[in-house]
Amino acid sequence: MYMITGAPFEGSMLCQVQLFLKSCGLDYDASIAFTAALMEEDQIVATGSLDGNTVKCVAVAPSHQGEDLTSRIMTVLVQRASENGVRHLMLYTKPQNRFLFMPLGFHPVIATADCLLMENKRDGLKQFLSAIPKPQGAGDRVGCIVAHCNPFTLGHRYLIETAAKQCGWVHVFVLSEDKGMFSPEERMQMVKDGCADLKNVLIHPTGPYMVSSATFPDYFIKDKGRVEDIRCEMDIRLFAEHIAPALGITCRYVGTEPNCPVTAGYNARMKKMLPRSGIELMEIPRKESKGAPVSASRVRDLIAAKNISQLEELLPPSTLKLIRSKEGESSCPIPSECRET
Repeated sequence: MYMITGAPFEGSMLCQVQLFLKSCGLDYDASIAFTAALMEEDQIVATGSLDGNTVKCVAVAPSHQGEDLTSRIMTVLVQRASENGVRHLMLYTKPQNRFLFMPLGFHPVIATADCLLMENKRDGLKQFLSAIPKPQGAGDRVGCIVAHCNPFTLGHRYLIETAAKQCGWVHVFVLSEDKGMFSPEERMQMVKDGCADLKNVLIHPTGPYMVSSATFPDYFIKDKGRVEDIRCEMDIRLFAEHIAPALGITCRYVGTEPNCPVTAGYNARMKKMLPRSGIELMEIPRKESKGAPVSASRVRDLIAAKNISQLEELLPPSTLKLIRSKEGESSCPIPSECRET
């Protein structure tokens, strides 16, 4: 046997990987950036891939299971991630695969009936939460907002300001995923600059522990119609069972969602699930401009059309300043997902 890699594979080798995964009951994930394939007589017998810090599409041919081939694949993937400066890896898989990956250094984070999230850092979530400040004197009401802020708008500012008026402290988590028009660093800075005057607001990156519909892997889920429900359950349970208790969060704030059914559905699921854990969901009417909700997707459309002059009524000055500084860049990819809170 011999190992080959691609960053990612193309052409006939890509087709071979896709067919092999299909024979193992998996789909190929189009966001894959690197793949390792173990070959025997020019045929794939095991494979695995990386998408940033996420391990995806690990499979071994049934005829070669029990030969420790998963370990050989994972060694290559971990080495590749390390070369790229990534040492904290996440893995989504079927719950029954828990004991396949635990001997390889992966630890369970949260599991549902359909999906298991693992990481290669023991107590990684606990360490992440322990590093977040927990202010004293918060009172009985501690709020939370999870947002993409791609980019940070006056709508986001209104939601955060509303929560800040109603709570002793508010934790604002900005999604750390690096997919979209603005980098995670830019989005974090926009939120910090736009909320600098709100002294009871604490701003944090989500790290890998809150996942949007744009990045949740579904290659191992057969019923694609259930993907969003599965993601919602995992994301909400992780928040309700681990994140909220660790930070004393008692209420989560969201804006009403008139345009995006994905986000509206997520909010509806939270409204059902969070109260079971003693967490209130506060759904705040969206801030409007000229009769339409202020949304990041609307802002991105204006940026793509180079209608920068129309952004002043939708953005804080700090966000507008950053966008104007980027105006001369050659490309600004617009993500296809509609979730933009």
